[in-house]
Amino acid sequence: SFDCHCTFTHFFSFPVVLLHALGLESYMKNKLQLHSILDIGLDCLQDKPAQSLKDLPWRFLRSLMMASATARDTRYMQNHTEFNHETLRNTNFPRCQVNCEIHPLDLIITVLHCSDGLLQQEIFYKMAQCQFPDPLLLQNNDTNQCMLMLWAMRDIVKKWRPHSLASTRGFCEESIVLANMPLMSFVRLGKCGLSKSQILNKVFSNPQQHHDFFVHSEMDGGNVLRTVSDGLVEIMWYLPYGKKNIDIFTEPVAIANLRGDSSSFQSQVSFLGEVSSGVFIFFDSTLPKNYKVLSQLKHIKEKVVLIAVSYENTEKDTMVHLTKLAWRDSVIFKNKQMNDAQFVMSLRQAITSVLQNTPKVRINDMPKTAAKYGIAIDEERTACQNGKKLAEEITCQIRDIPQYKKSELPRQGDILKKLAKLEKEECRLLKAGDQPIEHYRSKLSADKKKLREEQNRSQIATSMYWFITALSSLDKEGRFYFLKWMRLNLDARARKDLSVFQNQYKAKCCNLKENMKDIAKLDEAISNCSLGIEHFMREMGQIYEATFSLSEIEEFCEQFSYLPSLGANLLLDGFPLELVDGDASHIPVRWITDVLMALHSNVNQNSRVLVVTILGVQSTGKSTLLNTMFGVQFAVSSGRCTRGAFMQLIKIKEDLKKELNCDFILLLDTEGLKSPELAQLEDSYEHDNELATLVVGLSDVTVVNIAMENSTEMKDILQTVVHAFLRMEDIGKKPKCQFVHQNVGDVSAHEKNMRDRRNLLQQLNEMIKVAARMEKKQEQVIFTDVIEYDAEENNWYVPGLWHGTPPMAPVSTGYSETVFEFKKSLIEIFEGMQVNLERHGSA
Repeated sequence: SFDCHCTFTHFFSFPVVLLHALGLESYMKNKLQLHSILDIGLDCLQDKPAQSLKDLPWRFLRSLMMASATARDTRYMQNHTEFNHETLRNTNFPRCQVNCEIHPLDLIITVLHCSDGLLQQEIFYKMAQCQFPDPLLLQNNDTNQCMLMLWAMRDIVKKWRPHSLASTRGFCEESIVLANMPLMSFVRLGKCGLSKSQILNKVFSNPQQHHDFFVHSEMDGGNVLRTVSDGLVEIMWYLPYGKKNIDIFTEPVAIANLRGDSSSFQSQVSFLGEVSSGVFIFFDSTLPKNYKVLSQLKHIKEKVVLIAVSYENTEKDTMVHLTKLAWRDSVIFKNKQMNDAQFVMSLRQAITSVLQNTPKVRINDMPKTAAKYGIAIDEERTACQNGKKLAEEITCQIRDIPQYKKSELPRQGDILKKLAKLEKEECRLLKAGDQPIEHYRSKLSADKKKLREEQNRSQIATSMYWFITALSSLDKEGRFYFLKWMRLNLDARARKDLSVFQNQYKAKCCNLKENMKDIAKLDEAISNCSLGIEHFMREMGQIYEATFSLSEIEEFCEQFSYLPSLGANLLLDGFPLELVDGDASHIPVRWITDVLMALHSNVNQNSRVLVVTILGVQSTGKSTLLNTMFGVQFAVSSGRCTRGAFMQLIKIKEDLKKELNCDFILLLDTEGLKSPELAQLEDSYEHDNELATLVVGLSDVTVVNIAMENSTEMKDILQTVVHAFLRMEDIGKKPKCQFVHQNVGDVSAHEKNMRDRRNLLQQLNEMIKVAARMEKKQEQVIFTDVIEYDAEENNWYVPGLWHGTPPMAPVSTGYSETVFEFKKSLIEIFEGMQVNLERHGSA
């Protein structure tokens, strides 16, 4: 036996021993799925270091799903003997005491190889959010096969402001695979005496905002040998903010980094040489063999910048060698007289020079080049291609979105707004006047029937038929790909239309008085240009509701009786389902009830569910908070805020079911209160009040989200929801509330705001008395009588989401860590609560 100190993967090829070490052998065939990562168990609430190598993949994935800036640093280092006896004996290696350090990139690559396409896409999205580079070419050292990770990057959308648009305050928003920008590639030839990744981190980091984009030698513990990550091509994007004092480059640029010695990876180098605008080659100028390899790259000479690294004064000798190769232009020397700051400046100048008048590329156009060099494409999976084809058959028909909605989705829009008003009036009877109540109710019922008949007279459009057929005929994996492609295509179209309307709106606003009518039309156009999966699901729900509201058409009822089970399957698959129509404020009661009943039938009949709702002013980060806390995928975009209310189901693992007394957590994400779009309407306050009452009534815990430590905003929101809290008394319910104050970085925020919280509680007591008077209830009531609220325990102060200035800022470590603590607190609140699924189904 002998002792050694090195990386695991130096001894063994991927994936045999590395898979065994990480406990992932079974997932090479039966891939890890996204829902298995999101399920909540005891392991999700632990924040201690990994206890074994097999803990590493799960700790990495949990941290990444919560967008933790430290997710990539997850590691385990200890004298480990689990493998020394059996594993090493089976692989014919002598016994040894190995200091088992798994390199961060080796861990990421292994997890990606063990994940299905949907989980890979979510991993890529979260890594980009944390400003970690994503794999562009993923190498499998076991098969020597490379794969272009096009599908995995499809979900990444970035925003930036090039300096050409800075004067007009315009910006670009685009899917990163569709964005047209130059690609700069960086490769190493042999050993060159410096860390290429460390230098790149300095080149692309603002001095006031340094970030380790690429893992470098200091992060992996020195000169650690690797086999799994060698051959990997990573990609990141430098995106300008639009300010000269912040931006390093004035236009966006993609950066590719090849790991390992480029002379060993001909396919990757050839691919990068063809798709790149510039190729920067780091090499040791004192090694003769490097010049032989350079001679083989003469066909891309016009793209290449050489970085000659030598700590001896050999510039003359280097130039002699390069002259023999007819290659003397674009050379940067790095010697011992040049410090890192000077070297970084030289590199930036060289990149700027290459960027001038350089061709641009799109990742979406790279598959042809990849195929030329034998590189596979992840989108070639059969399920992915089938989903793409089905989605494109529907979305390719869209020319004009408002017109498309009228022709293909006729059961919503104005007709649904009329139905919503009639249903509200049926409950309230506020406009009955002097006529008999029964007569008035009969009239309302007849008016509703006419609207339902009008809905039923509309034929099911071709695109809607294809949508329902796809959901009912595809298996779980196929549904995932189909719905993902639908969302990607619809979002791309919406971004395009929204950009055009916003530019027109900006131009018209230069002269408000003369353009008021045009601005009003553009306002309406911007509101109507949204089209998402929720519109198709809404139409499906209305087909079901309209059909079953007219009982005489029994044969049609049988035809559509399976639709609720489709909705239930989507909930179980982890897709959000619309609860409140964001356009008409309509609640499809029968549809939602039957979907939940179908869900109840699909799972254990005794399954219990706890409901968490988030409320708050528009654009205060409600959806982002839920996404970070639970790893879910509620839509997040500053230009297209949540409308209505959406619910998403999360499964509780067996090890936590007894403690929580529930099987599922249902998340409700709501549209922002005090929305500017609704503020002009007479009933905007009533709309907010209705929405708050509904979701508070359905909830076991209500999270009130507030921008900063703003007690005035907190008071305004509570004035909206306090009526909802009072009405809960009528059903014997006392809601639990948690208040989250966003963008509060001060460590003493909780202590400094103690006096404000005490004063606020006094104001809330006065507020509840006024509300009780309006609701015709007893006035001798205080706030804590109707809601469980502790001023010290129920307030959370969360730092800002970004560490620095976007678009290059990573997610703040303080944000994800505070949200994690809040999540643990919520789980503690859930303990002992017993709420069953039937109650929420009837609600």
